Amino acid sequence: MELKTADGTVVPGYLAEPARVRGVLVLVHEWWGLNGQTRGVADRYARQGFATFAVDLYGGVAAPMGQKEQAGALMAGLDWGKALGTLKAATEALKARYPLHTVGITGFCMGGALALFAAAKLPGTFSAVVPFYGIPDGAKVDLSQVKAPVLGHFANTDGWCTPELVSDLEKTLQGKGTPVSFHRYDAQHAFANEQRPDVYSPDDAEAAFARTFEFLKAELR
Repeated sequence: MELKTADGTVVPGYLAEPARVRGVLVLVHEWWGLNGQTRGVADRYARQGFATFAVDLYGGVAAPMGQKEQAGALMAGLDWGKALGTLKAATEALKARYPLHTVGITGFCMGGALALFAAAKLPGTFSAVVPFYGIPDGAKVDLSQVKAPVLGHFANTDGWCTPELVSDLEKTLQGKGTPVSFHRYDAQHAFANEQRPDVYSPDDAEAAFARTFEFLKAELR
């Protein structure tokens, strides 16, 4: 479906709505694009009471799961400035649709990095931030500007979002007084993606989602 802002801006994506809303989420996809797996994650959040909009940053294009070259090309071609505008528009549309509720942002891999990016660039917009194994390039954004509470999930075996980067980010956020809780898992990057049997870790994924649900229920209304 599409969401529309007050000025008519159209935001493509997938909306999962619960019968009773207890909070609102923007969900940012992995480098593959908005696919069935991401829609399934949105549905999972909705079953916990969170109206979840999985935004489509690739304009309807998605790489087949496992086609890393195609996914890498899509990610490399993404304009982060335009992506930020899309995330801002999605948030504005969600706030208009659910005026009694606060909005959080979450994402996986590239989406986790963009969640932090948006939280830093749009201070005061989000009430909770949940990145899964994703941190943006420090040259793109000053992450010390993230003010909303952050719950992070990271893998100890990760050549992109390395344990060193995770620790540096944790220190940066703590140094600015941002409420932060990071969890590190003895797993590989993308451990929460059940369609990636090469890296999927069911026990770690379930623990991460359980912690996320508890966190969002505390931070969103």
